Amino acid sequence: MHADLAVPQRPAPLRPRRIAPVGAVASCLAVVLVAHLGFSAWSVVAAAAGALLVWLAAIDLESRLIPNRIVLPAAAVVIGIAFVLDPALGVEHLVAAVAASAFLWLAAAVRPGALGMGDVKLALLLGALLGADVLTALWIGFLLVAATGLVQVARHGRSALKQHLPLAPFLAAGAIATLLLS
Repeated sequence: MHADLAVPQRPAPLRPRRIAPVGAVASCLAVVLVAHLGFSAWSVVAAAAGALLVWLAAIDLESRLIPNRIVLPAAAVVIGIAFVLDPALGVEHLVAAVAASAFLWLAAAVRPGALGMGDVKLALLLGALLGADVLTALWIGFLLVAATGLVQVARHGRSALKQHLPLAPFLAAGAIATLLLS
């Protein structure tokens, strides 16, 4: 196929359509996370990342896309800060980021179309943020999406099986729940 005949990919939006309510929820979550985790350099990072997860979830709900221009630099910054604060923490979070991302990449490879590459990159950010606790976040996120899928099937019958649910809101909820349970 010639390059001029290729369908251009639409770029992922960098912000949700409803900035004010999403920003308010993200800001409130950041305050709650700092209060819950105690004020420290890492709690500020966790609060900022938690707010960013709200932002990314809103974008994914609206567009079914997760912007690389946000998620990849955020993952790099979180891992970098982890290394600066404690090299052992940095190693744990780097390994968790790569492992979580690889896990979702394998799932996407086994069943193409079931997961997007944005979800794979989001798992990188979750691992960077949560370290080994990313397993808990993924578990919670997948339980939430499965429960939502079951509710959809109960409400709409077999036709619900053809619907695609955006995964980012569920993964973000799992990560936020993990932070709040820590």
